[in-house]
Amino acid sequence: MYVVESKGGAILCMIMSLIFLGTWPALLAYLERRGRLPQHTYLDYTITNLLAASFIALTLGEIGGTKPGMPNFLTQLFQAQDNWPSVLFAMAGGVALSIGNLSIQYAMALVGLSVVEVVSASITVVIGTTVNYFLDDRINKAEILFPGVGCFLIAVFLGSAVHKSNDADNSVKLKNLESKLEEEARENDIPASDERSAHRVPMDLEKANASMKEPEFGTAKFLIHLEERRSIKVLGRSIWIGLAITFFAGLCYSFFSPLFNVATNDQFHTLKKGVPHLVVYTAFFYFSVSSFAIALILNITFLYRPVLDLPKSSLNAYFEDWNGRGWALLAGLLCGFGNGLQFMGGQAAGYAAADAVQALPLVSTFWGVVAFGEYRKSSRKTYILLSSMLLMFILAVAVLMASSGQRKSLSSN
Repeated sequence: MYVVESKGGAILCMIMSLIFLGTWPALLAYLERRGRLPQHTYLDYTITNLLAASFIALTLGEIGGTKPGMPNFLTQLFQAQDNWPSVLFAMAGGVALSIGNLSIQYAMALVGLSVVEVVSASITVVIGTTVNYFLDDRINKAEILFPGVGCFLIAVFLGSAVHKSNDADNSVKLKNLESKLEEEARENDIPASDERSAHRVPMDLEKANASMKEPEFGTAKFLIHLEERRSIKVLGRSIWIGLAITFFAGLCYSFFSPLFNVATNDQFHTLKKGVPHLVVYTAFFYFSVSSFAIALILNITFLYRPVLDLPKSSLNAYFEDWNGRGWALLAGLLCGFGNGLQFMGGQAAGYAAADAVQALPLVSTFWGVVAFGEYRKSSRKTYILLSSMLLMFILAVAVLMASSGQRKSLSSN
């Protein structure tokens, strides 16, 4: 079994995990903006997510011989040992992560990829990293770790302010375009509708946008064009719905890493004497199986009982929907490998320091701005808030990585 034991190897795992975990949400956001139902996308995603975990366990978990107190993956999987307490902790972590990932798929549509990732990741660090610090017997430098946690907390508030400011900017853009169209209607003696709203998409705006196939990023016509294509309609919804879902996702994320930590290190001493701890690969396999199971249950339910006014679907419709399926499958692979690398690094350097992969919003924000045109043509206030949020995030991640420690012994109970 391959084991990461050096601080350098752990940091390399974190960097690779950061890239993978920062990219997969952008793929889900891309498919939603193309009109694919999120239930269909997540069902594809969760299949390859499980396959990635199985591949890691069957390869890295089987390399080399069994070490003292650290059996290979298959050996531990089929060994008749009373390690169910640790298995249940791992599976609980998988449930928490799956619900969190499912939630941000909807939050990204309502709030935007960049803000959702920053806020949810910051909440994860503020709560989850603090818990991991104590679970890991304080192997991370507290005088460095907790100032970093404070920086993440500031990023949460900045993220909320960015979304609120950007929502106000979009309202102004739509209102200005609506006023312009009404003025043109009056000049041409065309009656305008009595009831207008800056947050809704009037018929005149739809007609105005119909003639432009690819409106410029950041314009009102771009917002309307995007609204017509996407599966989750967002114009006119309260900003607090998206932020509430984002905060809920962050709370879910806060629990999955500490639960995995307990599953592999048994800080509560639930295992009988002589029973080896779950190795990372076995814990990750159980973690991913439970994540797959809860995702399957929830998404099949959402097919027939959708949320956020989405249209109903069915299993037949899902199997026949090949539009963007390849991207959804790729997203599952990236997330699966990213989580595996995070756990491998955390087992070596401490799970509190491994939470530095929550810097994934830096990658997601890149995709959000470059690929999706988020925050284009926004106000100076929004740009200042966005820049402050990202700078605070960079500082927080650097401080968190600097707090890395090294576990005294990976092979002992």
